[in-house]
Amino acid sequence: MIQLHDKKFEAFIPEQEINFAIQNVAKQIEDDFYDEVPIFIGVLNGSFMFLSDLMKQYSSTCEVSFIKMASYEGTKTTNEVKELIGLNQDVEGRSVVIIEDIVDTGNTVEELKKLFKGLGVKHFKIATLFFKPEAYTKDIKIDYIGIRIPNKFIVGFGLDYDGLGRNLKQVYQLSNTHNKMINIVLFGKPGAGKGTQAEFLKKKYNLVHLSTGDIFRYNIKNDTDLGKLAKSYMDKGDLVPDEVTIKMLQDEVEKNPNSKGFLFDGFPRTINQANSLDSFLQSKNWEVTATVALEADDEILVQRLLERGKTSGRTDDQDVEKIRNRYEEYNEKTAPLMDYYKKQGKFKAVDGIGEIVEITERLSKVIDNL
Repeated sequence: MIQLHDKKFEAFIPEQEINFAIQNVAKQIEDDFYDEVPIFIGVLNGSFMFLSDLMKQYSSTCEVSFIKMASYEGTKTTNEVKELIGLNQDVEGRSVVIIEDIVDTGNTVEELKKLFKGLGVKHFKIATLFFKPEAYTKDIKIDYIGIRIPNKFIVGFGLDYDGLGRNLKQVYQLSNTHNKMINIVLFGKPGAGKGTQAEFLKKKYNLVHLSTGDIFRYNIKNDTDLGKLAKSYMDKGDLVPDEVTIKMLQDEVEKNPNSKGFLFDGFPRTINQANSLDSFLQSKNWEVTATVALEADDEILVQRLLERGKTSGRTDDQDVEKIRNRYEEYNEKTAPLMDYYKKQGKFKAVDGIGEIVEITERLSKVIDNL
């Protein structure tokens, strides 16, 4: 959480996700203009960071210029666009790519298109780092989009709130203390990257990450009453009863009364545990917002785990049959839970194959639309 002037902002889009989006935009533009020398025109002030990093990724020949427009005051769009600084070069017959930090209503885009069509450009393209489809009111196509976001006020990476925040390397959103609590149950087969994505999600949405494995280890290591009770079952080779697991989880939730939400990792694993979680959350007037499953082909994950096994030292990451057995067990145990949450309309499947930042963006889109 950061404060700019009188308002608080919370982390929204990490630097790594922004960098990946810029790389993609650069590649798309380069593919379209491989045989031309386009003119990139940045709309000041906000586009300076986007344009700077875009140029680092753009390997072909190009020209760069700037104009200055304005349609914001504070956190509100004024719906009025004024040209403050015009072009000082001839663009007739040239391909122009306008570089915007963000496109929301589209008023600036509309004005720019009129301006440059009047100057006789050959091609007129718009590239924006951030795009708010819910706020966009124009019929003009946005040719290159870095990241689609909900209709929220954001700062950072060139965007400001009354002059502050442009230098931030990641993007923050205006904090709303009345936002609905987000409680996510995260599923994922071994090797699907569940742990990695959990780290991103807890930071991006300010969630408390509750991993049953970590909670068990904490209680046993610190010799808590629940840890002693769990260990007594484990020492006898018995399964730890659901009641003990649930009580450990409840204690962790109670430690974070002001949390914006929880990310449940490794729990629930049975219908009984799912019912118990629902009952506990309902007692606090909360609920599971959604269950998100990272889905991936078993054979791809087998190869991924075998590669991991070369460095992890885990024997169960080095034996193909053991890996497949783990997947069979996962499928058998998870299928009833998926049906349980599907009946509640809370089950969301996300493609778990691809670059880490790609998967993070898919997960973020699901959560942003909840």
